[in-house]
Amino acid sequence: MDVTPRPGYDEMTAADGRVRPHYAAYARWLAEQPPENMAARRSQAELLFRRVGITFAVYGDKDEEGAGTERLIPFDVIPRIIPAHEWQLLQRGLVQRVTALNRFIHDIYHGQEILRAGVVPAEAVRHNAQYRAEMQGLAVPGDVYAHVAGIDIVRAPKPGAPEEGEFYVLEDNLRVPSGVSYMLEDRSMMMRLFPELFRDHRVAPVAHYPDLLLQTLRSVAPPHAAEPTVVVLTPGIYNSAYFEHAFLAQQMGVELVEGQDLFTRDGYVYMRTTRGPQRVDVIYRRIDDDFLDPLAFRADSVLGCAGLLDAYRRGHVTLCNAIGTGVADDKSIYPYVPKMIEFYLGETAILSNVPTYAGRDPRDLAYIIAHLDELVVKEVHGAGGYGMLIGPMASRAERERFAAALRAQPEQYIAQPTLSLSTCPTYVEQGVAPRHIDLRPFVLSGRTVKVVPGGLTRVALREGSLVVNSSQGGGTKDTWVLEP
Repeated sequence: MDVTPRPGYDEMTAADGRVRPHYAAYARWLAEQPPENMAARRSQAELLFRRVGITFAVYGDKDEEGAGTERLIPFDVIPRIIPAHEWQLLQRGLVQRVTALNRFIHDIYHGQEILRAGVVPAEAVRHNAQYRAEMQGLAVPGDVYAHVAGIDIVRAPKPGAPEEGEFYVLEDNLRVPSGVSYMLEDRSMMMRLFPELFRDHRVAPVAHYPDLLLQTLRSVAPPHAAEPTVVVLTPGIYNSAYFEHAFLAQQMGVELVEGQDLFTRDGYVYMRTTRGPQRVDVIYRRIDDDFLDPLAFRADSVLGCAGLLDAYRRGHVTLCNAIGTGVADDKSIYPYVPKMIEFYLGETAILSNVPTYAGRDPRDLAYIIAHLDELVVKEVHGAGGYGMLIGPMASRAERERFAAALRAQPEQYIAQPTLSLSTCPTYVEQGVAPRHIDLRPFVLSGRTVKVVPGGLTRVALREGSLVVNSSQGGGTKDTWVLEP
């Protein structure tokens, strides 16, 4: 099989054609596989995923009867492999970054020292749509706000030494990060299809993630809860990530609830059960802030629980993630994370940010508009690959539309250089070919900060595409972290 990489950094093969050492055993195995055997395994994987119902909803797409559509996330059977020393670097950087982000969120809802020091502009926080004044002065268990974080990592050629490659943090996801169920199911599928590979490779396990998640959630329960009751709060079956909500509840052995299953009384939250009301201590919520409590936020919400904020403020229930965490994963705050690390931890960031231009800065704005054909422009509140312009691939008309939007609301946009994301061999219709990838590791913060080895590798299946989001046609790979 031809796995010759294209220009840029390829995870498996160096520029001179040599297979990188941590891929050597796998590359030998892959070269011996008849194409028809691999095709059969791929078909088997798709059939199994479809039977299990591992799908996601696509907002805006309709079928012939006008109903919303659900799709399988394409799964690629060639894994992304990370050697132990690289993972150790990533793990240290992830723990450092999430620790600083939690310190930042606590600070802006209390003393606001970082704002008074001028490290982060006050208007970037106080005028931020994700800032929740209701959280001001509210104490949360352990001062932890982002209990579950998904940090998007990319690798690109290192300036001056492109063959080395360098990791960058592309985005912080601190509100309701999704994708961990696909990480777990991808591993389960690989072990089922290719058990021999796991005999020949020391791959760090990921199956214990639900146990770690439950341990983390219980660790931040209110002090009165000796045996905390944990639930997963979902918007319901029409949410794009409903499969994941149900999957994690089942794996943790806790109840999956909707807002109508909960009620408050005397400042406590209760769950309706066939045996009568049961008090709830920790809610792993997969609902945005606006919909959590119709008495405090959107009055028209039927997804949350009336009185939930009052119970939360009294310390009678813990919400994971906390209300108001979104202010720290806003793209307009992203450029300041390295400075947060210095301010709160007195350390230099282990993982670099992608250089970023802020539309709110007049000089940056002028540069962005003058270089739209070179940059990636993003809405600060955008997600899922929407609200984004990839300048080198955009038409003149698209660039002109974005220029007009930038001039009208410059504070709503940031821009970054178009990185040449690393590639990994991937099965496509034409055979095996390099495709661009990223990595979303999941960081759990409770009494301690833990990272399960690996994460969700997303792959842009369209040739030349840099957009890995499943909603934009991306797929997933199993991520192997090799143990030393």
